[in-house]
Amino acid sequence: MFPARRKPRLPWEDSRSRLPLGMAPRRCTVFRLFFACLVLGFLSLLWLQLSCSGDGDRRERAWGEEAAAAPGSQRACDPGPVHFEEDPSWDPHRLALLVPFRERFEELLVFVPYMHRFLSKKKIRHHIYILNQVDHFRFNRASLINVGFLESGNGTDYIAMHDVDLLPVNEALDYSFPEAGPFHVASPDLHPLYHYKTYVGGILLLTKQHYRLCNGMSNRFWGWGREDDEFYRRIRGAGLQLFRPSGITTGYKTFRHLHDPAWRKRDQKRIAAQKQEQFKVDKEGGLSNVRYRVDSRTALTVGGAPCTVLNILLDCDPAQTPWCSSG
Repeated sequence: MFPARRKPRLPWEDSRSRLPLGMAPRRCTVFRLFFACLVLGFLSLLWLQLSCSGDGDRRERAWGEEAAAAPGSQRACDPGPVHFEEDPSWDPHRLALLVPFRERFEELLVFVPYMHRFLSKKKIRHHIYILNQVDHFRFNRASLINVGFLESGNGTDYIAMHDVDLLPVNEALDYSFPEAGPFHVASPDLHPLYHYKTYVGGILLLTKQHYRLCNGMSNRFWGWGREDDEFYRRIRGAGLQLFRPSGITTGYKTFRHLHDPAWRKRDQKRIAAQKQEQFKVDKEGGLSNVRYRVDSRTALTVGGAPCTVLNILLDCDPAQTPWCSSG
């Protein structure tokens, strides 16, 4: 009889394949080391991704829990739908949301979809205008708002002067047509930073008629600050009554402030006579004499939310405001 034939072993059934990696035959060592490095590298990247996601989720949950502690609050990263269809039940007025802007794209990516969702849920017809200053002068928030007012056209009948780093959290905040007079949404008792009684910055609503009555804002404020204080005097001088929210119980948690002062330094320099001039009322300048050119006008969609970006070149008369340039 023929001797029994031994069943041939497949390569992975060889006892040598079960040896520890360091005892493997030389011809397999390089391949196994290479494969092991690939696996370890993949596992390391996966661990890093999961760790970063977990940290981000924890930070978001921490802020969300803090914001949600107040009644009527809404999370700033609510992933709800961005697209809304206007219908006859919406407010008949249309808001021009004017956002002075320069080099703050991280905040813009959050702001545009959030505000579009926030206003649409309140059935406020609106359009967002990003007023991007692209000249080489110091930042001029007031002049940009004047330009935005003029460039927003006749399709809107009221404006919101809105900081890009300030998000409303409480859904009870009113953004409707301020027929009775200017409405300061970010009032001193709600704004997270500024609490003096004449403060009108952050978010301020006005009808276009009332803004013209004030001749807009002064163009003399280059750099950061004081243009709102001067505008408060214009409101009073025009005989307008200023209104603020009532019945809001969320206090200083009513808004989310995105600005990081350690990362973005404010231009608070006072050059030449600027320190003295900043406390004066500009009786001549404003909407009627703002000097500018729109370099481009671009319709964009940010996170599914529509907006218009105006690249604006402001002009400066050094004889009138030598502090427009920091050089």
